[in-house]
Amino acid sequence: MALTTQQRQEHRRVAPTAPPLAARDGSPASVVHLVAELAPYARTGGMGEAVASLAKYQAARGIDTTIVVPLYREVAQKRPNLRPVGDPFTVIVGGRTEEARVFEERPDDTPDEVVDREAAAQAATQAPAAGPRAPRAPRVLFVANPHYFDRPGIYGEHGRDYGDNLRRYGFFCMAALAGLSRVAAGPVVLHAHDWHTALAPIYLRTYFQQYDFYRQVRSVLTVHNAAFQGYWSADGMGEVGLPPELFNWRQLEWHGQVNVLKGGLAFSNAVTTVSPTHAHELRTAAGGFGLNGAFVSLRDRFVGIVNGIDQKVWDPRRDPHIAVRYSRENLAGKQACKAALQKAFGLPQNPRVPIFAMTARITSQKGFDLILGDPGYFALDAQFIFLGAGERRYERLLGALADRAPTRISVEFNFTEVLEHQLMAGADMCLMPSQYEPCGLTQMRAQRYGTIPIARRTGGLADTIEDGTTGFLFDQYTAQDFMDAAVRAVDHYEDRAAWEAMMREAMGRDFGWERSESRYVELYRKVLGERR
Repeated sequence: MALTTQQRQEHRRVAPTAPPLAARDGSPASVVHLVAELAPYARTGGMGEAVASLAKYQAARGIDTTIVVPLYREVAQKRPNLRPVGDPFTVIVGGRTEEARVFEERPDDTPDEVVDREAAAQAATQAPAAGPRAPRAPRVLFVANPHYFDRPGIYGEHGRDYGDNLRRYGFFCMAALAGLSRVAAGPVVLHAHDWHTALAPIYLRTYFQQYDFYRQVRSVLTVHNAAFQGYWSADGMGEVGLPPELFNWRQLEWHGQVNVLKGGLAFSNAVTTVSPTHAHELRTAAGGFGLNGAFVSLRDRFVGIVNGIDQKVWDPRRDPHIAVRYSRENLAGKQACKAALQKAFGLPQNPRVPIFAMTARITSQKGFDLILGDPGYFALDAQFIFLGAGERRYERLLGALADRAPTRISVEFNFTEVLEHQLMAGADMCLMPSQYEPCGLTQMRAQRYGTIPIARRTGGLADTIEDGTTGFLFDQYTAQDFMDAAVRAVDHYEDRAAWEAMMREAMGRDFGWERSESRYVELYRKVLGERR
């Protein structure tokens, strides 16, 4: 029998709202991220920013979302008012009994970079939450152990890793798992990130499987940078309490060593990396960093999901850090931003000369051998700005070039986010000639500001730049291929109408987290629906 209009209205008022993430029985599921660094508390690269953004959008959807990160000295200094969550507890790792304690930041003190309440409210209205609580922001918890984390660095000091990093992150993973039932309700998706937390899926499927709560937990591992895998001698198995039978070629053994990332791949319900193209690259001998066989063996358990950017933060229409705001519809302000950038970096304020800009860690991975490999590059009629720090050999070479040509080349080794915003707004072109780039965020930010990327066709760069439409791509990692792309860009720049059309096309691209976050939710639903 058909319902009347009044009956349909009543039904809508009383019908329960489905939870945004649910287990097979329909009960609301939680997401807990384990990560070794997190913006804005303590980070060295893009992973900490990506996890903070992903978790923010998941919580805004209405998913009960928690991030767990070590309580480094840097965090304690920045956030001295953290409050304890529960009593201290002990965990056993490799035969050692260790004490852990969990701390939390007071909600009123949570930084804007983690909690964007306006974005959270908008997303929540699009996907109403159900269940016992509907969080508007992710909960951030810190695992404390002074012996392991009260140190000057995150991973090491003076360019060298701490020798006990395996123990440090083994303890972190075990403590996070031991406290999981206290901080997450019902079925849980445990989302680990890179090798530092790859022990968690292993511990989950071994030590914790005897407990009912943990048998409901599903694990996802995201590989942000497969170049770092956590290699240790075979003795490392005992250091972190792993059963010796796991030291085999299918699970943790790799050329006679313990490979923590490989073990995480083997024990996770699903594995992701940060772009579809990079997922393909990791399955190849040339791009798999020695683990291509492991990635291939995952089959459909391995997918690539491109990262996003916060398009409210990276928006020239409302950016508080730039000289003049501008938009896709009105580009006039970009010229004022260009003049301000030239002035700030000590370059002549010439509106016609193109500015090539680069903001990145100054390392070989970012393509500095190509930039410095063809003397014709710096002979182009252009200005060149570099922002960032890194390997001393490249810093010395760039500094010497700037000293010889101070009206054309400027280098700033002291990176700040304000300078990065000003660089995105004032430059004409953004350089990203990377050897490999799993995802990359700079190319997305640049396009939002009408700053055209010149990049190698690799990883996320290939997935987010359209050659000849929103940027210029080259294929081979050679100085000649890079130079050809740079010349193409300069030639295109001379046609102002065509250049402005490219700027507008780039500024109109959507790089927001919403699409990426939805793909993660689809993946979570898939693993939650699996039977063990």
